[in-house]
Amino acid sequence: MASKKPSTQRRNLYKLSTNKDYSKLLHAHLSKELREKYKRRAIRVRKGDIVRVMRGSYKGYEGKVAKVEPKRGFVYIEGLTRKTMRGKPVMMPIHASKLMIVKLDLSDKLRVEKLEEKIKA
Repeated sequence: MASKKPSTQRRNLYKLSTNKDYSKLLHAHLSKELREKYKRRAIRVRKGDIVRVMRGSYKGYEGKVAKVEPKRGFVYIEGLTRKTMRGKPVMMPIHASKLMIVKLDLSDKLRVEKLEEKIKA
């Protein structure tokens, strides 16, 4: 059983070592249509996917993923910016768990194959 202690949860995050471990931080839920089609509840967010923000002050915003930061678990969405004190626009980081994937980027053949494996099984 996993611990409920916040200190233990934080320690586990700091101890992540491989890309496979960091990949778990970047999973987001699929929309109902995609969930029925691919028979999965969540999938890793990638650059090019179209996502909807589900929590926070930007709730309801839809946009294309511009950048993904695996070590921090953050996703940057095109057009979702704020201004710095100097007035320069800067992209807002959103945690992947607060997003829902609306449309997948299927340009990668390996990603398509992995998705279809689950459908056939």
